[in-house]
Amino acid sequence: MKLLLTLAALLATPATAQVINATAQVIDAPAGQVSGTTDGDIRVFKGIPYALPPVGPRRWQAPAPMPRWQDVRRATDYGPACIQPVVKGPSVYAAPAPLPTSEDCLSLNVWSPKTARKAPVMVWIHGGALLTGSSREELYDARRLATRGVVVVSINYRVGALGFMAHPALSAENNGLSGNYGLLDQIAALRWIKANVASFGGDPANVTIAGESAGALSVAYLMTAPPARGLFHKAIAQSAYTITTPALKTSVYGLPSGEAMGVAVAAALKAPDLATLRAMDAQKLTEGAAAAGFQPWGLIDGVTLPEQLVDAFDAGRQARVPVLAGFNQGEIRSLRILAPPAPADAATYEAAIRARYGDLSAAFLQLYPAASYRESILATTRDALYGWTSERLARRQAERGQPSYLYLFDHGYPAMDEAGLHAFHASELPYMFGTLSRTGPYWPRIPATARETALSNAMIDYWTSFAATGVPKAKGAPAWPAFRDARTVMHFADTPRAAPKLLGAMFDLNEEVVRRRRAAGIAWNWNVGLAAPVTPAPR
Repeated sequence: MKLLLTLAALLATPATAQVINATAQVIDAPAGQVSGTTDGDIRVFKGIPYALPPVGPRRWQAPAPMPRWQDVRRATDYGPACIQPVVKGPSVYAAPAPLPTSEDCLSLNVWSPKTARKAPVMVWIHGGALLTGSSREELYDARRLATRGVVVVSINYRVGALGFMAHPALSAENNGLSGNYGLLDQIAALRWIKANVASFGGDPANVTIAGESAGALSVAYLMTAPPARGLFHKAIAQSAYTITTPALKTSVYGLPSGEAMGVAVAAALKAPDLATLRAMDAQKLTEGAAAAGFQPWGLIDGVTLPEQLVDAFDAGRQARVPVLAGFNQGEIRSLRILAPPAPADAATYEAAIRARYGDLSAAFLQLYPAASYRESILATTRDALYGWTSERLARRQAERGQPSYLYLFDHGYPAMDEAGLHAFHASELPYMFGTLSRTGPYWPRIPATARETALSNAMIDYWTSFAATGVPKAKGAPAWPAFRDARTVMHFADTPRAAPKLLGAMFDLNEEVVRRRRAAGIAWNWNVGLAAPVTPAPR
């Protein structure tokens, strides 16, 4: 559980919808009238509920639609974050102050150009290891994106035990299904957007889902979830990780079932039944589940998530939509808990790799050499989680005839590099949101220079043009070729640069390791490099 806490720290639309009071920015949507604010040429609506509060008897139930409200709803303040463990100690990801939280947290925020009519829509799904995070974080202020003519919607969804815990008793009251509540929240938000976004100037037929880290994992979940089909038309996945997914009722790849984990949590909380669990204080329950080792993941249940993500993408059963995906050069520099400890010397490193990777050890050591073994350890975990996943998404979508675009964020600046955090996990976010001056107190301070602003402007252009047309373009920046064209990667260093075959043989090695593990029933995640089990022999 320490791992996830560290990761976290670190549908019809009315044609007559209109603004009925331009001064007060009151929107009359199918959900009801909402009053927002203006920020220059951008209208902003915060804290709009998209489902009934999941409290009391609705705890651990699918989100329920909210009836149309009767009065004008004030939408000028963010809604609270969903209940989550309190992360103690400083972190590069720490907010200036603790986020206000509540179990009543299913809300969303909208940034819309005043002149928007049938504008492209981007839906942002926050990260946080499915354990923490919120759409109210300053880093996610979407005003700069909206200035490019895009309607941006950011959402909250249930996290931790309240969002992803399964239990046999919960399954018994819901046709054999439990867990995946946070993912069902995301789908409910997409349905709300389909029904209401035209009232804010958006086009419900041109929706892009986007997220980073656990938000990008959620994008992959949604691409394989049948209930989400048709609710989005493009996808952006930043630092996604398509690792082994547990199953609801059975143990797979050595992982306990979701129901078994829920039983263990209930026992640790000394809760004999569902009534006791539902009566518990939400914060104490969440903290207690985390202390008991509960890890929030989507669950293979045959309905919301029918199969492993890798199986769905291999078989072509994912959503056939354009994809923009990528990862950061220094992902693990801020997530060192994901990497095994370094050995005493290079010889010990090389001997351990040869013992674990057998016939693949020569290829492994060529990519991750012993001569620079400390850096190799970080690169190994980075590639096994984020690099392999990003290239796999691009490859599989291209194989299905969909435009796909791949990037590597490799940008540094003095404060970041001096802290040993070059291009760390999530460091691309202030650039693609344009929030360079709104990072947290422990985030290396981004200098207010023309170079940083130019890179940010280019990334905002690429991301919003992809949301609009499915093709990333940026004013005054290089063309971004599709991945299938010579396996091209857009390399964001000091400036963007298109680089064919930039990632070399990274994908091929990791794909082969995962292929063998899948065949042998071994999980694939951060158990790589020095932490890897013996790699099965080829079949």
